[in-house]
Amino acid sequence: MSNLYLPEGRLLHTPENQRICAALPLLRAAMEQGTILEGQAVWCTPEHDLSVSLGAFQGTIPREEAALGIREGTAKEIAILSRVGKPVAFTVTDIAQTAGGPILRLSRRRAQVLALEHLLTTPPGTVLPAIVTHLEGFGAFVDVGCGLVSMIPIEHCSVSRIAHPACRFAVGQEIFAVLTGGDRERQRLTLSHKELLGTWGENAQRFSPGMTVPGYVRGIKSYGSFIELAPNFTGLTDRTEGLQEGGRVSVCIKGIYPEKMKVKLAIIETLPPSPQPEPFSYFITRGRLEQWTYSPPEYLREPILRDFTSSP
Repeated sequence: MSNLYLPEGRLLHTPENQRICAALPLLRAAMEQGTILEGQAVWCTPEHDLSVSLGAFQGTIPREEAALGIREGTAKEIAILSRVGKPVAFTVTDIAQTAGGPILRLSRRRAQVLALEHLLTTPPGTVLPAIVTHLEGFGAFVDVGCGLVSMIPIEHCSVSRIAHPACRFAVGQEIFAVLTGGDRERQRLTLSHKELLGTWGENAQRFSPGMTVPGYVRGIKSYGSFIELAPNFTGLTDRTEGLQEGGRVSVCIKGIYPEKMKVKLAIIETLPPSPQPEPFSYFITRGRLEQWTYSPPEYLREPILRDFTSSP
């Protein structure tokens, strides 16, 4: 089984992971090869060691091996406590045979170090699978491999501006992200998301003048309101009383102007709120972006683009 640097939970129920965790000789081979496996964290001791069910066997992740940063003092204990009842990635570091059966020592930290080393040498622009772990006002935190958490800053969640990442994401949601760089000294990765949601032109092809569609109010100005039709596609209405930022409305598309990169809208009525963020319609889910140009070819100003080959 090759090392797979996937968000935690992606390996747990795979046939190969279950096959290895069910046989002691295969676990010994996995230990020698440094293979990343997954099990279920069933409890945490008062000393903050994690007990992990491998199915046929039980293993222990000592506190200092439970998360990258615990040993160094840069991670909080919640990084361990919050894993109880959830899948955890690990490598096997020792198997001791006792009269009571084998005792397995595991390291989640080692799996995260391997994932980090891999991603630090991965070219910027690479698309990664991710799972949202928690949300703050300034960004969305996501697991990009083996429980290694990185942040998507709020300004990189989408082209359309949002008040909070909760407008775009939900905890536990499976998404994709773009690797934009890494800092080996600080052991951090930088991510973006908006480049996967389509260019202005790609989004414009989904709409046409005369259509009436739902949207979200993303900005209210003295001259009108910005309405998000898609995360990377926003239009402008005339000033309308009674609108609230984050509110949901239906609008009629009056015109689409690629040379100005503008969409003219007219409010039809307000709509009830959506109970959760809309699912994403990704335009890109794999491979690597070298350059991403948001603006259409007809745009009369300087192109709006991002060059990943020059990213830090």
